[in-house]
Amino acid sequence: MIVSRRLRFDTEQPTQFIDLTSRLQDEIHASGLRAGRLFLQSLHTTLGVVVNENEPLLLADFEAMLDRLAPAGSVYLHDDFERRHGVPADEPANGHAHCRLLLLAPAMTLLVEEGTLVLGRWQSVFAAELDGPRSRELALQLEGDFVPGGRGVLPHHHPGDLVEVELARQLAVDPKPVQLPMRRLVEAGGKRLRPTLVSLTGRLGTGYDPLRTSTLAAAIELIHSATLVHDDYVDESPTRRGRATVAAREGPARAIEVGDYYFAKATRVIAELGSPPVTSTVAQAMEAICRAQIDDVALRGQYPGDRTSYLRVVQGKTAALMSAACVAGAQLAGAGEDVVGSVRRYGELVGIAFQMADDVVDYSAESGKPPGQDIRQRTLSLPLIYATEDREVGPEVRELLAGELSDSEVERVAELVIASGALERVGQEAREMVREAVEELAPVPVDGVRSRLVELAHSAVDRVS
Repeated sequence: MIVSRRLRFDTEQPTQFIDLTSRLQDEIHASGLRAGRLFLQSLHTTLGVVVNENEPLLLADFEAMLDRLAPAGSVYLHDDFERRHGVPADEPANGHAHCRLLLLAPAMTLLVEEGTLVLGRWQSVFAAELDGPRSRELALQLEGDFVPGGRGVLPHHHPGDLVEVELARQLAVDPKPVQLPMRRLVEAGGKRLRPTLVSLTGRLGTGYDPLRTSTLAAAIELIHSATLVHDDYVDESPTRRGRATVAAREGPARAIEVGDYYFAKATRVIAELGSPPVTSTVAQAMEAICRAQIDDVALRGQYPGDRTSYLRVVQGKTAALMSAACVAGAQLAGAGEDVVGSVRRYGELVGIAFQMADDVVDYSAESGKPPGQDIRQRTLSLPLIYATEDREVGPEVRELLAGELSDSEVERVAELVIASGALERVGQEAREMVREAVEELAPVPVDGVRSRLVELAHSAVDRVS
């Protein structure tokens, strides 16, 4: 049996390596291919495919090597349009890109075993853009033994689909006064980062069960959503994901009820999975979240605070649940202690980096939040902490923060934070933490999900909203 598909994507840079590993794995799940081969072929003369390591500095080395061997600024006969016939008016001068493809390959065959791409510990599958930005297309053919019904067979569902189904199922049975506000929040979207971490680490043990893993993932997403409902009430936030918050729409009493109900429900759902280590892991994370919220509110009187206090709050409010998502998924699957320890540290570092990036995004017009919200609410923010320590702008920032802030003064504080270079400093720290998080995965066997975990770590900081 052969299944044919097309994989389409857009590139953003003249030369770019796009990690396709997770998307190809999605195609395998969707087709139901159990064991066989995946053949992929570029449909473009300036787009190659390659297997290598997804490491930013190494990818920069690849790009530099291509530029040395086939420089964009050199003379190519292909670009002499006067000597060619029938050249379209919009034909690009891309002789260098065609030459570079000779160093790569336009097609490859990958092996599939047990429904999973066969890749080494450090291997990822890339499309190599040589003449972007472009809209690109790869032809795929999957050949081998398929599960009858393909995607309709439960073991070969994409884990993300199962999580969404489980979220809907859990919400459907709840009382309307709490169900409807939570449904609005869940259906508004979100990154689903925590359930994705559960779904990935849930594959790291011999006891992987897609249904149980998705139940755990959905419960952890409900805990995360409950924390957002409570946070929005404490912070008096008017909107979340483009919609009115529960507190703003239905009042603080309802916000407390919704958050409390789903904390309790998620705890029960997790306990019913019958894994004491998993239950303990999530319970400890929930305790850390509550402690950090207490610290966060208490420290607002010492605004803007210091880096040590900031990290203590972030480790509880953000990193604790991300780390627990990684650990609980691995524990549920029966992964070894070395794997559990590694993904625990990975999750904590990614969680801290995620919050640092979030602090930077708050100063962007694309953040989706009201301008200056964190400044008005005097929320602990690392860019603001660094700005107050700056020799040039620090005195003015501290003077403004000492009193009540008007709208114009909030704007001035934001301008000073940007001028201080604090955003770049925090961004660099976040990227360094991601590098450390990826290194935590190196000593342990996380084959099959390594590339996706690396991709998620980098996506935590490479974002604008």
